[in-house]
Amino acid sequence: QVQLVESGGGLVQPGGSLTLSCAASGFIWNYYGIGWFRQAPGKEREGVSLISTSDDNTYYADFVKGRFTISRDNASNTVYLHMNSLKPEDTAVYYCAAGHFRSVLAGTTDYWGQGTQVTVSS
Repeated sequence: QVQLVESGGGLVQPGGSLTLSCAASGFIWNYYGIGWFRQAPGKEREGVSLISTSDDNTYYADFVKGRFTISRDNASNTVYLHMNSLKPEDTAVYYCAAGHFRSVLAGTTDYWGQGTQVTVSS
């Protein structure tokens, strides 16, 4: 029932910026959180950021604080991840996930997008 579609990935130079979008459908918007995770080759998936769809409560991993900003557009059911000052170590496939806030925070939700590749390289 829930569908999540990521877009906006690509190749950027170190220090550059990129904005990812996650368009969500098929769920009760007011009861959900939407988050961003990433997975680099050979590494485990890690949480990046999370936002509540009801009250804008947010979470950021320490390694992106001050560089990334999560936001939402309630009218279009879209969540964005604005990434600034990108580093090579930010290179990964970025996934959005949706569900009840606590399940997304824990990474245990069943609803995931297919991912979008972000590559930070000269």
